[in-house]
Amino acid sequence: MPEQGFVIVGAGLAGAKAAEALRASGFAGRVTLIGDEPDRPYERPPLSKEFLAGKAERDSVFVHDGGWYAEHDVDLRLGVTATELDRAAKLVRLDGGETVGYDKLLLTTGSSPRRLPIPGSDAQGVHYLRRLADSVRLKETLTAGTRLAVIGAGWIGLEVAAAAREAGAEVTVLEVAELPLLNVLGREVATVFADLHRAHGVDLRLSVVVDEITTEGGKATGVRLDDGTVVPADAVLVAVGAAPNVGLAQAAGLTVDDGVVVDASLRSSDPDVFAAGDIASALHPLFGEHLRVEHWANALNQPAVAAAVMTGQDETYDELPYFFTDQYDLGMEYHGHVIPGGYDRVVFRGDVEAREFIAFWLLEGRVLAGMNVNVWDVGDQLKALIRAEGPIDADRLADPNAPLEP
Repeated sequence: MPEQGFVIVGAGLAGAKAAEALRASGFAGRVTLIGDEPDRPYERPPLSKEFLAGKAERDSVFVHDGGWYAEHDVDLRLGVTATELDRAAKLVRLDGGETVGYDKLLLTTGSSPRRLPIPGSDAQGVHYLRRLADSVRLKETLTAGTRLAVIGAGWIGLEVAAAAREAGAEVTVLEVAELPLLNVLGREVATVFADLHRAHGVDLRLSVVVDEITTEGGKATGVRLDDGTVVPADAVLVAVGAAPNVGLAQAAGLTVDDGVVVDASLRSSDPDVFAAGDIASALHPLFGEHLRVEHWANALNQPAVAAAVMTGQDETYDELPYFFTDQYDLGMEYHGHVIPGGYDRVVFRGDVEAREFIAFWLLEGRVLAGMNVNVWDVGDQLKALIRAEGPIDADRLADPNAPLEP
């Protein structure tokens, strides 16, 4: 019987953890890991956090050391793009013309920054942050006195703004919504982040529309708003979200709807093709709906489930969505899932002004999500509250002396 071969397309954190899980499970067949970047797999959160801020060295971002892949007989192919998936023949075609056969295929192709369709968006000095090389280039610009304009007040935009301010740069953040992170956190908690950045000297301009990145000699010089105002800048970061890299899957006829649609076992509409990480729109057993979560925890944890199912085990992915951020002296973790406007109450426990609190998003008394800000080691309790059936006493949630339990 021919040796089984598994192919992983996408050599980021998710791809690397899938290869690791396959070998840890005892799978002895061929494992091929294909990535279009020149660097071996690395984690992306440091690119806008500790590495960008100069608090971590470059080597700290990599998932495994340089020799791990050869030591574990993983065929790591870097700087190679998968251009076609032939599901009938079970082949992946590469940009050099070579084909790689598979018995099972895992797609971990991640996402790409959304581009702004405005003049000047590709000028010299305009940055998009996704890859290690992007972070290296951006880091070089964040020096004392540099004027940085950040378009977009999401997680990436705010984390870069914090790193830039700590480096001594002058920072202006431009956001079309009324508050940063408004769709993610809602008005009650988004205000915390607006106050945080203003307290650290960020010029936070909300409810503004960007018309153009101004240039001179091909280099960005500022950002023009629709009211004619120009924000001078030596560098511009565009951080207006990301789009899943589903082109390969879509061309191959897989079901795609805001990501590759997979079941709770991460299996796509083709039983031999799986997806994990940013591109996976996975059925979540608790919420009963498909969720696509562009955060580190999914890339870290989903691949083990995909690897197990690929090797014949029966597993599902039911981890709660999780993300974290570090900005200035604020650290936080968030567990759960709330759609914009999908809650009827926010309950605070602790001191919001001192930025030491837990926030709970409730709907009809049920806890949908919890976020701990500068309060630590409460993740398990928050997850238990979210998984609890039935309503929770809101007054008890708000009481710092009451047990943090269902």
